[in-house]
Amino acid sequence: MKKSLSFPVPDVTDFKIRMLNWANRFSIFCFLDNQQYDLSVPAFECMLAAGCKKKVVAAAGNAFDTLKQFVESEKPEWLFGHLGYDLKNETEDLYSDHADGIGFDDLHFFVPEFVVKLKAGEVQIYSEHNPSAVFLEILSLPGSIATKVPSSVKIHTRIGRSRYIDIIRALRSHILRGDCYEINFCQEFYAEQVQMEPLYLYHRLAGLSPNPFSVCYKVQNKYCLCASPERYLSKKGSRIFSQPIKGTSKRDLQDAGKDKVQKEYLLSSAKEKSENVMVVDLVRNDLSRFCEPGSVRVEELFGLYSFPQVHQMISTVSGTIKKDICWTDCIRASFPMGSMTGAPKKKVMELIEQYEQTKRGLFSGSIGYVDPSGDFDFNVVIRSLFYNADTGYISFQAGSGITFYSDAEQEYEECLLKAEAIKSILT
Repeated sequence: MKKSLSFPVPDVTDFKIRMLNWANRFSIFCFLDNQQYDLSVPAFECMLAAGCKKKVVAAAGNAFDTLKQFVESEKPEWLFGHLGYDLKNETEDLYSDHADGIGFDDLHFFVPEFVVKLKAGEVQIYSEHNPSAVFLEILSLPGSIATKVPSSVKIHTRIGRSRYIDIIRALRSHILRGDCYEINFCQEFYAEQVQMEPLYLYHRLAGLSPNPFSVCYKVQNKYCLCASPERYLSKKGSRIFSQPIKGTSKRDLQDAGKDKVQKEYLLSSAKEKSENVMVVDLVRNDLSRFCEPGSVRVEELFGLYSFPQVHQMISTVSGTIKKDICWTDCIRASFPMGSMTGAPKKKVMELIEQYEQTKRGLFSGSIGYVDPSGDFDFNVVIRSLFYNADTGYISFQAGSGITFYSDAEQEYEECLLKAEAIKSILT
């Protein structure tokens, strides 16, 4: 993109909504929103990619080779897109037989026609067209989202309470036998033949559960409305880092004393801390595959962060990337992220396929961007609502990390807690 101009924006919240209204005219767009969290990376409030100049789409099998060839054949450009969970079938020679009601491709990246970056009361527009005209177009659109609440949404689950508890007990038996140490087990909630306005639901979700890696993502007739708190992998210069989340407790915003107790629970819980340590070890091992020897370190262990619905335990692992390593090789070596699998990765992904009832698709995958310098930032797709506008199928998944210390009933309740924010915008 040869042209880039900046314009003052007095009301960031208002302009973000206008950006979304403008983006929805395109068949593909990716709206990344940090929800005003104070993050050193990325250095923006939100960023929008819209329109498609070129794209690369691939199914698991040779997807990473296809992506790398695409990247190396193009001049440095902005690149936005997603990585589906089932790329595991390529990285670990696995398979997936479950049904998928949404239908996102395993891998899809696009070079956008427009990039709009909003930060600190200023918007920067990258475009081969006239950036000033784009700015005026955005300003001309409404500063509110059209309201369209889905009616009569009946939410179903693939796994009932008793079956869920039986599965957790079976997974604990696998852990006791030494098959694995920890496994992330999820279940799907879904509804059929629903007519809805995705922008409105994203706006409601972001308002109810503002999280630093939120995304509104559209590819043709498919949408991902994401309120993720978790970063998968990010690179800035020679440094690369990951921030896995393991450990969750419910917030009590009505009683500060009870809320403090919930925070202290995380720091004192052997179960929650063991989950976090295991995923940190996984990430350290993954990063060591493409980082300089001795450079991988844990910058923060058991960091406690508070979000609107929950407290989370987040650790930060970083390293110095080896020279001449393509960013696609970093993804290939570390995907899927350990926080959404467990340990050891291959075995737990086999168990996930055995016990879960739905293909994860884009859930447990990642959405993000690569800038022209090769720096990138990718989230973990959790706390997300998926919608296929052609069929009216809605899907969202939730789960938790299962260890030997897990209590089946408590795990079921944690799963419901994580799904509550999304259910509340549909009912």
